Formats: sequence, structure tokens, C-alpha cells
Amino acid sequence: MRLAGKIAVVTGAGNGIGEATARRFAAEGAHVYVTDVDPAAAERVAASLIEAGHSATALSCDVTRGQDVTALMRAIKAGHARIDVLVNNAGLNVLADVRNMTDAEWVRLREVNLDGVFRIARDGFELLRASGKGSLINVASIMGNRGVRPLAAYSATKGAVAALTRGLAVEYAPFNIRVNSLSPGYVETKLTQRALKLPQFRTALIDKTPMRRFGTCEEMASAALFLASDDASYVTGAELAVDGGMSAAL
Repeated sequence: MRLAGKIAVVTGAGNGIGEATARRFAAEGAHVYVTDVDPAAAERVAASLIEAGHSATALSCDVTRGQDVTALMRAIKAGHARIDVLVNNAGLNVLADVRNMTDAEWVRLREVNLDGVFRIARDGFELLRASGKGSLINVASIMGNRGVRPLAAYSATKGAVAALTRGLAVEYAPFNIRVNSLSPGYVETKLTQRALKLPQFRTALIDKTPMRRFGTCEEMASAALFLASDDASYVTGAELAVDGGMSAAL
């Protein structure tokens, strides 16, 4: 019960790493605001948490829309008046070489992966400060520090998230808000399933991973729990790679 009595918010919690994180936080005693651009997905996850005896609220939110984020923060303020843990998990990918990527694809990628993270971190500040010891976790990627075709644009957005995290850690520290980034390696989710269906690509990634397997959503959630909990009370501005050793090997 490392998050007993805590108020947690997870964006993109309708599936994948976000869903696993919401489930782990709820099991650890937090009231979890399950947010997702897909209202039905958010409702499904929240309902299953409540059915299991946990505490959760489903809210729809498109992080690219300022009015959605404003409404999200207002709802949380009305419900609990603070955020103890805020996980910026919502993200997407576009598999395309930069030379073939359209302006619309680039803008959409940037709006979700970077602009959305910035907006949630900015608009959630007052509620995090109200916690007295808030934890903001931005989900980046080990690809933010590496180049892999056809992920150059994705890498750019995730590298920017890691840089933003370091800056926010310095800016928010006087307010007792810790800011860290979680950088997953390859995990089988809806975000990666298209790429991982390619046998040659899949084999190459496994070969580059010292632990010789992909990670699981639950393993990412466990790392997020560490950053969220008092176990990480002196950790801020860090980038935690959870990748089976891939970034070390590359």
C-alpha cells in the first residue's frame, strides 16, 4: 500500500502501459483518475478497478486539446483538490521515414507526444503543489536517445520529453514536486504491435536486448510505482530506463 490515500492521475490509461500503471496504483491504495482519449476505454478500466474493490474515476481527455485538459483539472480539483501522482503517459507513434512523413503526421505526433505532456505538466502544477509532495512522471522512451529507422520523428518527440523533464525538475523542486521520466524499452502494446509483427524487426530487437525478451506493461508500471512512491523521495530529474539492458547494449 505504498500509495495509500494518494490521488493519482494517469493519461492514456485505457490500454497498455497506462492501463497497467492505473491498475498497479489502485492496488497500492491510490484513488486513480483513469483518463483516455477513448471514453469507453477509460470507463472499462475504471469499472474493473471499482469491481475489484479499488477506487477510481474515469474521465475522457484528449491531451492535444487545451479545453479538455482544463476540464480534466477542474474535475480533479472539484473531486479531491490535489494530485499526488501525475503520469503523463498518453502517446502515439507514426512509422514513417522523415523524408516520407507529411506535415500533418508530424504535427499530430508532436501534439500528442510533446505538446500534450507540456500541457498536462503545466496545467497540473497547482494541483501537484497542493499535494505538498507531488510526483510528476513523464513517459519518454529509450528511443529518445537512439536512432532507429523509421522512428526518427518519434525519437525527436521522446528526446524532447526527457529534456523537458529535466527542466521541470529544476523549476518545480522549490514546490516539493519531483519530476522524472520513465523510458521504456520495447513492450508489446497497441503502440508497438505493428512493428513487432515484422519477424525480422522483432528478431533484431530481441538480439539487441541483453535479457533476450521484451518487457511487459506490468514491469513498466512497477517502475512508475517506484518513481511515484516515497521510496524515490530524493529522486528528481532522473530518466529511468526500463529496457532489459537494450540502451546499454546499443
